[in-house]
Amino acid sequence: MSDVHSQLALLQTNGVNLSTAELLRYQQLAKLFSLAPKRSPQARLAGSYLTKHKGRGMEFDEARHYQPGDDIRAIDWRVTARTGKTHTKIYREERERPVFLFCDFSPSMMFGTRLLTKSMQVAHICSLISWSAAAHGDKVGALLFNQSQHKEVKPLARKRAVLHICHELMDLHATSHEQVASTEDDTQAFADACARLRRLARPGSLVYLLSDFQHLGSAAQQHLSQLSRHCEVRAIIVDDPIEHSLPQTRSIQRVSVSDGINQQRWLLGDRKEEDTYQRWREQQNSAMEQSLKQANISRYHISAGLPLDTQIQGMQQERF
Repeated sequence: MSDVHSQLALLQTNGVNLSTAELLRYQQLAKLFSLAPKRSPQARLAGSYLTKHKGRGMEFDEARHYQPGDDIRAIDWRVTARTGKTHTKIYREERERPVFLFCDFSPSMMFGTRLLTKSMQVAHICSLISWSAAAHGDKVGALLFNQSQHKEVKPLARKRAVLHICHELMDLHATSHEQVASTEDDTQAFADACARLRRLARPGSLVYLLSDFQHLGSAAQQHLSQLSRHCEVRAIIVDDPIEHSLPQTRSIQRVSVSDGINQQRWLLGDRKEEDTYQRWREQQNSAMEQSLKQANISRYHISAGLPLDTQIQGMQQERF
């Protein structure tokens, strides 16, 4: 327990309620997170990502033989002198790629058994990516939603964009604790948010989906599949340790658990019960992963039971 308290103190959080300090601290970690594209950027704006289009730009690509019509200002005089033949410098064009964040504060996200609730970890990830985008000079925007509300943050550049997102994160998160879980309502809210995301994210954007994806239905999957045709979409699956296996105990204990609507009794310490539960969880998690894979979305995993600081590198390793 003392280890948890020291981790919370390091993160400047109580694990349940968002504060300005805990979101601002990720500014110092921003350069540890890479936003490098895995697809060629499509946005037609000047920026800091290299494309395969050749022309006048910021990054030298190669020198080739001079061709009629080439700009004489691009002649590579050193190569020309060395080879005796006129050569032209070719550049790779740099293009801007807006970053867009999709943050899920549904009732299932207001849950945690070890360090943070899943919603708190989502807010921390959102802050880290926002600061990283600002450090790279990218515009960053967001769609934050819960069961009954949504907030849209138009993509902006630099520190003011991050501060705006942080403010909206704290505002929506504070009201999300009062939600009552409803499978039908939550699935519809998730699908509606995905439909809204399709309209907001411009072609060529890098889109991060931050959720536990427990309400990923067929309608939402269809929206995300359409989105991935025009944007690079990365899903960061935030889960809790208990969503993989039951807690270990020294003796057999029967406990009551509830999701706010349904209540169950689990037998902790019983090997048969543990195995049955783990198989069920593996099936649930595998089905969710498969749905995202079919939508052509890369997948990364983050636990709410560990500090984000210790997971940044793993957060950039895609699941296949």
